[in-house]
Amino acid sequence: MTLQNYNRTRLACYTAYFTMSSVFSLPPLLFLTLREMYGISYTLLGTLVLTNFCTQLAIDLIFTFFSKHFNIKKVVRTMPLITSLGLAVYALIPTLFPDLAYLGLITGTVIFSLSAGLSEVLLSPMIAAMPSDNPQKDMSMLHSLYAFGFFTVVAISTLYLKIFGAHNWMYLTLFFAVLPVISAVMFAISPMPEMDNDAGKAGADGAKRRTLGLAMFVGCIFFGSCSENVMTNWISGYIEVALGIDKSVGDILGLATFAVLLGLTRTAYARFGKNIGKMLLFGMTGAAVCYLVAGLAPGVIPAFIACILTGVCTAMLWPGTLIMMEENIPDASVAAFALMAAGGDFGASVAPQLMGIVIDNVAASDLAAQLSTQLSISPEQIGLKAGMLLTSVFPILGAVVVILIGRYFKKVKAK
Repeated sequence: MTLQNYNRTRLACYTAYFTMSSVFSLPPLLFLTLREMYGISYTLLGTLVLTNFCTQLAIDLIFTFFSKHFNIKKVVRTMPLITSLGLAVYALIPTLFPDLAYLGLITGTVIFSLSAGLSEVLLSPMIAAMPSDNPQKDMSMLHSLYAFGFFTVVAISTLYLKIFGAHNWMYLTLFFAVLPVISAVMFAISPMPEMDNDAGKAGADGAKRRTLGLAMFVGCIFFGSCSENVMTNWISGYIEVALGIDKSVGDILGLATFAVLLGLTRTAYARFGKNIGKMLLFGMTGAAVCYLVAGLAPGVIPAFIACILTGVCTAMLWPGTLIMMEENIPDASVAAFALMAAGGDFGASVAPQLMGIVIDNVAASDLAAQLSTQLSISPEQIGLKAGMLLTSVFPILGAVVVILIGRYFKKVKAK
């Protein structure tokens, strides 16, 4: 088929990725409401986050090893409806059966996390499989829509809950449950490109080179995901506690600005970007500098600016690694994209959790108590700053991996 024939398919992928952001951004906004209405503990609410991650990682691994057993086109067409089902269960069971509220929340989380995992695994290779004048633009645009979707969900939810009250949260969730149906309809009436879902097609030497190269790309996306998601998860708390800025101001000027910069940078690369290797090296190095400034700057304003500029630096680390993989490993299979998604999801879970561990341990240490007296800041603030400093290790290691990838494939192509 011609490039024109796939425009609707490409748009369906974009809308699916945009609506998928509700799966990640809506539940945390409702946690306090769910705790107050149903008496759910913080531990159980945290388990919902863990369930989300574990379900997605399971999907990543299943498609890494068993992708050839699935009808990819049917899975993609069904995927948005799974999102709708999960969000509907999440909203309706606690509303209709309050005594089973947590069961409904955990069941809904598993269902829509299943769809989120499928989206990460299948939408990127589908975009890559479609004929295009600028495949890098298409991949970057796909991932930019997640950032814009995240911001949109937060803005709509904040406005809705302010006007209609948190006790009407279920109607907001049902509204977001309807949106993926649009993607399902678009996929149903759009042509689907052929995608390679069999990983084993190269000869022995070729397979060895691809395996080593893919391993480096998985390492790259892991460190990139770590660099992005620590700030995504901790910027609100860091700005409020470590920098002493009002929460509402911090969320609007911090978290929202971070998300917008993330999306704008991906959009800008989609329009103007060319050399993804240099972009990744810039992103990793810039992210390391941002984390170091955020942790070491004595003033509030430099640390605050460093936090939000991390959105610019980390914007291309996940999609950019996928773009570079496509350039160096032609015709990458669905299994390869699934393995990349697993690396990214693992980083998205490990790094924010490690940040929390560092904060707790440093804040409770004797050294923090001594520094607290000397610097006139709380041990908790010291713990947060220490966590930021430690996080700089991830983009530094990521920059090393980017350099190694460039050298490795330069040698491979020279043979």
